[in-house]
Amino acid sequence: MSWTDAPPASAGPIEKVLYEVKKTIVGQDILLERLIVALLARGHILVEGVPGLAKTLAVKSLATAIGGDFHRVQFTPDLVPADIVGTRIYHQPTGEFQVQLGPVFTNLLLADEINRAPAKVQSALLETMQERQVTIGRETHKLPDPFLVMATQNPIENEGVYPLPEAQIDRFMMKVVIGYPSPTEEFVVVERALTPPAVIQRIIDPATLTGLQQAADQVYVDPSLIEYAVQVANASRDPARVGLSDLARYVTFGASPRSSISLVLAARALAYIRSREYVIPEDLSDLALDVMRHRMVLSYEALSDDVTADLILSKILANLPFPEPAGRGR
Repeated sequence: MSWTDAPPASAGPIEKVLYEVKKTIVGQDILLERLIVALLARGHILVEGVPGLAKTLAVKSLATAIGGDFHRVQFTPDLVPADIVGTRIYHQPTGEFQVQLGPVFTNLLLADEINRAPAKVQSALLETMQERQVTIGRETHKLPDPFLVMATQNPIENEGVYPLPEAQIDRFMMKVVIGYPSPTEEFVVVERALTPPAVIQRIIDPATLTGLQQAADQVYVDPSLIEYAVQVANASRDPARVGLSDLARYVTFGASPRSSISLVLAARALAYIRSREYVIPEDLSDLALDVMRHRMVLSYEALSDDVTADLILSKILANLPFPEPAGRGR
C-alpha cells in the first residue's frame, strides 16, 4: 500500500489517518499498515530496527491522527516496575496512601528499547498487555480503550540488554522488522529535515476508532482459512508435516496456539483495511511472518547454519496449498 500527498474524496477514515501520518513519515508503509492492523485487532506490536528509522515518530504521529494519548517510556537497566504501572504514595496531610498511575495509562504506549530493562520490568507489562488492567496494591485499574503497546528493540547491540522472556514476547501480536530507506526515500527524509515539520491533524477520535474495531470484527472468516492458519502454526512446530523434514532439526519450539489466533484476527483487520468484508488467503500469508517469526525458538544448529525463522516460515508457506474459501464471493 502506498499513499500520495492527498487522500481521494472517497477515502475512508483509516485511509485518511494513513495519509495524515505520511506527512511526517517517508516510506515505512509496511510498518504503518501493521500499526493500523494492531489497533483494529486490539493487539500489540514489537518493532525491530536500527536507530533513526522513525519508529518513535510513526507512533507519535499515529496517536495524534487518532486523537489519542501518547506516552513514551525509555527502558533502562535501572527501571523498576513502579515506573511503568504506577505505585502507592503516602499523602501526609490525610495520612493515607494515594495511587499514582504510571505511563501505561494511555492509548498508545511506546516502550522504547524494551530489551534494555531486566525481566522483572518487562514482565510488569504482561498484565497490561493481556488483561488491559493494572493492579496496584489491592486496587485494579482499567486501562483506556483503545490501548496499544508498541515496543522497539535494537538488534545491533548485545551489551546491557536482556532477551525478552518467551511468555512476554508471545503477547505481541506481531513483530515487524524494518530496514534502511531506499536512497530516494532517504533524500526526501533529508529534504524534509531542512523545513519546519508538518503539523499532524486529528482525523478521528478514540470513540470512532472503537467503532472501526467493531466494524472489523464483522469481517467474515471462512472456516477453511482458520484451518489454514492452524496448519501454518502446526507446521512451524513440525516442518515434516509439509514435507520439510530437513528443517526439523532447526526448530526447538514452534509457534504457540496464540499465533494462529493472532493470525486470524490480524488478517480480519487487514481485510477491513483493504475494503473487503471477507478474508482471503493472501491476507493470512501477507501477515504470517510478522505474526509467527518471534514465537519460534530455533536450535543452536540453526544459528550456526544461519537459518532464520523467516526462512523456515517462508518454506512452510510455499509448501502449503492455499485453501479455496467458500466465502470468497460473499
